[in-house]
Amino acid sequence: MLGRFVLFLGCLLTAGLLGWWLDTHWPGGQAVPVSLVLAASIWFLVDSARAGIFLNWLRLGGSAEGGAVSGVWGDITTRVRRALRQRERQTLESQARLHDFLSALQVSPNGVMLLDGEARIEWCNQTSAAHFGLDLQRDLMQTIGNLVREPGFAAYLAKGDFGSSLTMPGRDSSPARPVTLSVQLHPYGDGRKLLLSRDITVLEQAEAMRRDFVANVSHEIRTPLTVLAGFVETLQTLRLDESERQQYLALMAQQADRMQTLVSDLLTLSKLEGSPPPGVESRVSVPVLMRQLETDAQALSQVMGEASETDHQFVFDCAFDGFLAGTASELLSAMGNLVSNAVRYTPPGGHITVSVRQRADACVVFSVVDTGPGIAAEHLGRLTERFYRVDRSRSRETGGTGLGLAIVKHVAQRHGANLSIESTVGKGSVFSLVFPPQRVVPAAAASDARTTRSNPSAPRGGPSSDAVATPGPL
Repeated sequence: MLGRFVLFLGCLLTAGLLGWWLDTHWPGGQAVPVSLVLAASIWFLVDSARAGIFLNWLRLGGSAEGGAVSGVWGDITTRVRRALRQRERQTLESQARLHDFLSALQVSPNGVMLLDGEARIEWCNQTSAAHFGLDLQRDLMQTIGNLVREPGFAAYLAKGDFGSSLTMPGRDSSPARPVTLSVQLHPYGDGRKLLLSRDITVLEQAEAMRRDFVANVSHEIRTPLTVLAGFVETLQTLRLDESERQQYLALMAQQADRMQTLVSDLLTLSKLEGSPPPGVESRVSVPVLMRQLETDAQALSQVMGEASETDHQFVFDCAFDGFLAGTASELLSAMGNLVSNAVRYTPPGGHITVSVRQRADACVVFSVVDTGPGIAAEHLGRLTERFYRVDRSRSRETGGTGLGLAIVKHVAQRHGANLSIESTVGKGSVFSLVFPPQRVVPAAAASDARTTRSNPSAPRGGPSSDAVATPGPL
């Protein structure tokens, strides 16, 4: 501004000197005042024109090229243009950060909803819209209380005490497929609220399963313990002859065996859930497995058929002379449970077919087909649940713990196999384990591997990964 003042004084001084020179050459004139007024007027007009150009440029938004190009107004134009460009960059950066923030909220597994002071929806992500059954475009700026009619939520919203969360059913909840939401409102800003929602269906189901598991274990153990306590009290208080004493001791041994079997199955499940999946280094001979299964099935059938003196009719068909990659004890446990279930639930004299075959897609299928009473369709989806029984009294009579198919399911998952169940009431059932090609080793491939390892010229290393494992006792 000092330079602008000096320039103005310089213009006036120049005009005054010009007027003095004119008065010197033409005496009697008024050239000096006229020159000063004329110079000031010209300065004012030029400065006003430059100010007008600057104001026009501002009215156009200041972003386009233009404005004053020299003088103070040109300097102001340059500085304003620089400030506007910096502000535009900051605005774009803020918009990009806001877009990234909203994008992150969109992919959040939890629902996020912003409500204004009147509880109207300002914004929500896809998860929140799915939880409450909202349309992101149609329902914006609608009152949340008009869209979510759950009585519990309406009471929670009206109460205004948002220190705790609310558990409520989701919009898509149904008796067949329940959906449970945990929602909580957090006040912020000027009367606004943040509504967070989380799908806790899996957690609720896990908690229900835990409660059922504890209750079932307590019940299953309490029953034989009660029987044992009763027999012990009888032996302590009554004088019994030898035959009665032996009978009571046999019943006590039966209940003790039942508890031992239950604890063994529980430990097996715990081991399966707590250990890493088996690798593909260990290989189990399928024919050896089938021979072991046949021996165990014949022995169990003889025990089950003592009363009727009729054994089951078995067919063991091993059409795959190869190996499965996995743990021998686990595979024998899973397959043995399927075979023993068929024996236990098929009446003496019934037919049981156990087969192993390789499909065209290189998968190996282990199947157990029986002619038992069959299972109704409504039970098929729950058979692998712990302690789930179609007929509890029948299961206890045959010595089942209700954990066999749960063990089969876990072993199948650990070996990448699928368990399929087909059954028709009155005709029988088919239980199948389908092993993927990654777990299948043909006999020829295993033989080639053994030949390579036995070659003296082959390079020596650590323990071979192709060792053939044979199943041991459970």
